[in-house]
Amino acid sequence: MQIRELTGREKQAIRRLVKAMCANYDNEYGCLLLDADCFMFGKAYAGGAMCKWFRAAIMPLEPMIAQVFTSGKSETKLCPICGGVFPLNGRQTYCSSKCSKAARRKSVTNSVKAYRNRKRRSVIN
Repeated sequence: MQIRELTGREKQAIRRLVKAMCANYDNEYGCLLLDADCFMFGKAYAGGAMCKWFRAAIMPLEPMIAQVFTSGKSETKLCPICGGVFPLNGRQTYCSSKCSKAARRKSVTNSVKAYRNRKRRSVIN
């Protein structure tokens, strides 16, 4: 597994997820299982030990965080349309044909809008 330092944004996302979703976390007492502050709040590097509850129940809720902690195990990528994590397979950009079609539809829509705007500006001038 590739060990790297977590960015501030990733640390904030972890903290937000734990506070909102962890059944073992209490704002007043911290981690109820450890009887101390949450282990994941002090996490500074991607790699190494991780809370079992966080890995099993909370990490799958946020694809960006899941990708950070699983990127060393297998090459994965985030889908730009739905945000899902999928295994890297050659030049694949989207996780499914559904997302691919949505991206193509969005691209065509944007190009049609640009064409209409160019045409409208040329008529006005």
